[in-house]
Formats: sequence, structure tokens, C-alpha cells
Amino acid sequence: MVALTRILLVLFLAVNLAGCEEEEPQPTPPEPSPEEVAIQALTGTTWVVRNGGSVTKDGTNETDDYIDFEITFTSSGSSKTYSTQGSNLLFDASGTWSFAGGNFAKIELTGVQPAANKEISFTQTGNNLQLQWTVPAPSNARVSALAGSYVFALVRLE
Repeated sequence: MVALTRILLVLFLAVNLAGCEEEEPQPTPPEPSPEEVAIQALTGTTWVVRNGGSVTKDGTNETDDYIDFEITFTSSGSSKTYSTQGSNLLFDASGTWSFAGGNFAKIELTGVQPAANKEISFTQTGNNLQLQWTVPAPSNARVSALAGSYVFALVRLE
């Protein structure tokens, strides 16, 4: 009987000690790259003027002309696209986008409208995105009316 009790005690201790093993630490996920951080800042939402955004051109408030403006950036692998609404011929309805320069603070949009093929600086803070760029004055009268320095202060569509 004593031998059986000792065997049971040894088995009990062995089972309990096996359950007390330390768990192996989980690997820490890698920090996102600067490019991944910049992509996350732009994508995953639609940015709008309404709901508190604004538009200025050469320091003059132009918000009423762009109150229905929306822009959505998407990224999947190497494919980066954008779509807009209410741009009053300043932006193309859709196209692709890419980073301009190496610091991931500027983008360039494809297309034929005045905002296309320009370096557009962007800053994203919380629910706000600011786009800033200049459309130079060309010889084309239609586009000349759109020439100027723009600041679009956009708000995340909720």
C-alpha cells in the first residue's frame, strides 16, 4: 500500500511539474516599414471635404466649390489605385498613385487633369488628411483657371 501511494505521489508530482513549464515567448511582430506606415495613413477609408474639411487655393477659401469632393486610395500588393468624386475637373475620376521621392510624404497621381503628375504632399493625423500641391499656369485657358497652390484639408468619412 505504501509503495502504491508513493507511485501515485510521484505520478501526481510529474503531471503537475509538466503543467508548470514556462511557455515559450511569442515572437514580436516586425515593425511596419515607413512605406507600410504611409500606405496605412492613406488607405482604408474615403476622405471628404464635407463634415468639417476645407479647400483653399492661393490662400482663398474654395470649400464651396469642392464640398462634394471625395477621394479613396487603395493598395493591394504593388497595385495602388485612387478614385474621386466631385473634383470639378481638378482630379481624374480614377487612376493609379505612387509615392514620389524616398520619404513617403508625397504622392503622384496618374491622369490628365491638373492634379495629375504633380508631387502632392500629404499629412495624415487622426481623422484628418491634408493634401498640398501647386498646379502651374499653362497656356491652356481651361487649365489656367485651375492653376494655383491648393490645400485640401480632408476628413475621414465615418
